[in-house]
Amino acid sequence: TPAHASAAVHFAEMGTTLPSGASHWKLRNVHWPTVFFLGVPGAIGAFFGATLLSNLSTDAAKPVITAILALLGFYVMLRSFLLPWNRTQAAENTAKGYGPGGAPTRKSKLSLGLLGLGGGFLDASGGGGWGPVTTSTLMGLGKAEPRKIIGTVSASEFLVSVAASLGFIFGLAGELQEV
Repeated sequence: TPAHASAAVHFAEMGTTLPSGASHWKLRNVHWPTVFFLGVPGAIGAFFGATLLSNLSTDAAKPVITAILALLGFYVMLRSFLLPWNRTQAAENTAKGYGPGGAPTRKSKLSLGLLGLGGGFLDASGGGGWGPVTTSTLMGLGKAEPRKIIGTVSASEFLVSVAASLGFIFGLAGELQEV
């Protein structure tokens, strides 16, 4: 079933996202406050997405998730041609120690939280999507270096994978005991 497939992917991701995040941290590509404000809501969304997927069919959700990812991809491509990445602004933000999107403000914390919540939910309920949803959205803003965005999203994905796995354990508990 889709729930079993997504559960298997998220269990495997726990073993890959931890070294990925550690590698990005070692290369100084991780902004930890952003990991917190993006990853914790992402983990909450992933937990609820996993428990929902464990109990519902996702056939109706597949076209919606596909459309969201296609629109985000189109937006990033369009933005890259119309409003190219501002290397100077991103370098200034990095030099000041800011993460993806600049200095954390109340508005940016809320935006990161909503992005994480939605991205985590889509990731667990749709069988994937954390990277495409969060990375493309942050890249579309163009306020940080791509390496910082990718490193931060990769580090926060560990939290999402753990929470989704816990959600599948909780949601599929009866089925997992039978195996």
